[in-house]
Amino acid sequence: MVDHLANTEINSQRIAAVESCFGASGQPLALPGRVLLGEGVLTKECRKKAKPRIFFLFNDILVYGSIVLNKRKYRSQHIIPLEEVTLELLPETLQAKNRWMIKTAKKSFVVSAASATERQEWISHIEECVRRQLRATGRPPSTEHAAPWIPDKATDICMRCTQTRFSALTRRHHCRKCGFVVCAECSRQRFLLPRLSPKPVRVCSLCYRELDAQQRQEEAEEQGAGSPGQPAHLTRPICGASSGDDDDSDEDKEGSRDGDWPSRVEFYGSGVAWSAFHS
Repeated sequence: MVDHLANTEINSQRIAAVESCFGASGQPLALPGRVLLGEGVLTKECRKKAKPRIFFLFNDILVYGSIVLNKRKYRSQHIIPLEEVTLELLPETLQAKNRWMIKTAKKSFVVSAASATERQEWISHIEECVRRQLRATGRPPSTEHAAPWIPDKATDICMRCTQTRFSALTRRHHCRKCGFVVCAECSRQRFLLPRLSPKPVRVCSLCYRELDAQQRQEEAEEQGAGSPGQPAHLTRPICGASSGDDDDSDEDKEGSRDGDWPSRVEFYGSGVAWSAFHS
């Protein structure tokens, strides 16, 4: 690790360059003690197809975004606290190599590197940062993770009823609990999952029944123990549409063009020049 770079001029310049590339749409990234450890392009498996994304690894957060102009302009900035991250290696196939999953309570997704060496570099650096963050905060490793969304192209029929066939007129939807691709009829219900959203989100029929049964059991146990539970009208599942809940795009509407982006990962240390500074 390169803790000795904290609060140095070269580290401040690197972080300022990243902020500049995201522009006004990005959040400020400079904090006392924060160090930019490395950057590189990874392929992120989005809902409709895999797309290149720029990733920046700091000692306490992982930042990624869409590439508009390589090393000049990025957008759709996402910030993930590293103490919430768990990594999972994925098996190799003929079509998909060097993949792993980044799992958090709010969102989980699959990325792949250009080579096995780069994948190992990313994983080892991220895992070391996670260990250090957990030690610093005293938090236990995260055990609750959001289900990754199954890509649209993985199925032509609803994964719940297995009857509805998707078409230009019959949309695919995703259950926020299990990540399955489902039809509208099999995902009419909404359920409040606080770790994902402050509003009720779309869930499939099976997950709805399981979540509803679990909630009823918890309410019954609370009443049996004599402790006042939360009012039912605040926690009861909701059927039908809810505003703002149906954004299934998962960055597919960003409009960034696919390209032959340089994918070599750069991890920084003392004596390692980052001469361009994205300028």
